[in-house]
Amino acid sequence: MSQPTTAVIGLGAMGLGMARSVLRAGLPTTGCDLREEARTAFIADGGHACATPAEAAAGCAALALVVVNANQTEAVLFGQGGALESLPEGAVVLGCATVPPAFARELGARLAERGMLFLDAPISGGALKAASGELSVMASGSPEAFAAARPLLDAVATTVHELGPEPGQGSTMKMVNQCLAGVHIATAMEALALGIRSGLDPRSVYEVITGAAGNSWMFENRVPHVLDGDYTPRSAVDIFVKDLGIVLDAGRASGFPLPVTAAAHQQFLAASGMGLGGADDAAVVKVYQALSDIELPGDGEA
Repeated sequence: MSQPTTAVIGLGAMGLGMARSVLRAGLPTTGCDLREEARTAFIADGGHACATPAEAAAGCAALALVVVNANQTEAVLFGQGGALESLPEGAVVLGCATVPPAFARELGARLAERGMLFLDAPISGGALKAASGELSVMASGSPEAFAAARPLLDAVATTVHELGPEPGQGSTMKMVNQCLAGVHIATAMEALALGIRSGLDPRSVYEVITGAAGNSWMFENRVPHVLDGDYTPRSAVDIFVKDLGIVLDAGRASGFPLPVTAAAHQQFLAASGMGLGGADDAAVVKVYQALSDIELPGDGEA
């Protein structure tokens, strides 16, 4: 195998799928994760894997950071054993985490001072789209950054929205997306719980609503998790505690009211407070269960 020139740091549900898509596109790729099982899975696909960002970044031309938040982004770049210890000058860094727009702008400036390119490139589409190379990327950065990142972007995405020449616009757009996504999930679970409390069969609720005007992508995608009684995290409750927190912080900073977002955020906070922060975000339905004593699919099963 040729020396890897592309690296994906963070081999979670999204990152592993992206790394596999990049490898499938014929780009020599390193996957980086602290978890041995994640590295083993990528090695089994024919990729190279390592545990430290510095090792992943050595000789790398394009580096995608598919981590959870701004703190992890900071750590994998600037921390001990971080990617900037070995990343070559002129390489492009793709920031794929959902972070505050101000953080993305600051990160772009810090990397430019070190001779690096930065693409503010949050992603959307879920684990299945990541695995199939069909993500949507909300990106902003210089023309040079887009050009350097193009092979990696072509491998992981069917749609790349070019939102401007400066970092921050990509993260702003992702913030708007997460505002809708979080509200839709909370509302989907509220509606499902209402149907159950009112005596409807939950599968009938799903079948009817997915063919009616009240449907949403999140209702269609998340309600089956509840119907199956499967709260294995594809995207966790605490992700939306963080992401809706970013939305609300932006609203406060600009004096913009976000009452519906605030209500949804409270439901995710409640779920996290119940000990469900690491569960699938559909587990927010259990907040409504706790409030109304409804029976959910899978309750009482061994």
